[in-house]
Amino acid sequence: MEELYGQVHSFQSMGTLDGPGVRSVVFLQGCPLRCCYCHNPDTWERAGGVRTGAGALFQRVRRYKGYFGARGGVTVSGGEPLLQAAFVRRLFSLCRGDGIHTALDTSGCILDEEARALLDVCDLVLLDLKFTTEEAYRAYTGGSLAKTLGFLDELERQKIPVWIRQVIVPGVNDDEESIGRLNSLIAPYSCVERVELLPFRRLCLEKYQEMGIPFPMGETPEADPLAVARLQSLVRLAK
Repeated sequence: MEELYGQVHSFQSMGTLDGPGVRSVVFLQGCPLRCCYCHNPDTWERAGGVRTGAGALFQRVRRYKGYFGARGGVTVSGGEPLLQAAFVRRLFSLCRGDGIHTALDTSGCILDEEARALLDVCDLVLLDLKFTTEEAYRAYTGGSLAKTLGFLDELERQKIPVWIRQVIVPGVNDDEESIGRLNSLIAPYSCVERVELLPFRRLCLEKYQEMGIPFPMGETPEADPLAVARLQSLVRLAK
């Protein structure tokens, strides 16, 4: 089989924050969104990173299989991995053939034939449902809530397990009304197994300074973990 290549930003051998269990996490290059709190502006441009073959990347992931246990595996994140859907599909196909669990960390902003084909070999999707109104989506990400919900519709149709993720930003979406809208948005979807609210942090500030670009949330205070935990307690999944 001819090797298929993609642009890889970085590789984390054993992570515990991007899906169940211990996981190898692959960060790909390229993203069409410009989220106000993005921690990885160095992944925006598609031309960056290291050109890597899917087979070679699979062999690298496979080295850590002994650490994955019953729940771990590989997660592909970004950037936005749907920009390189065919490459990710090849990697996931190789992993599935070797019994390695696959998870896709995505904003769900692209749904084309290659994205649908990728979902065929995806065991779990970590879906960033970033904000709960179209206006906030456009203002803070340059993207569209409707596109993300359309992607969630496809996950429901294919019965792919989903973990919803949302970063809580003080003064933007850190209120009960926002969580109420989130609950209403996910209520129709039986595929949603979990919702993770993540506190906004400014750990990326130095990266923006090094790149010579302004960080839109540079003056925004970090989220209080206790306040985020209180909002998390208000989240309701479909029954």
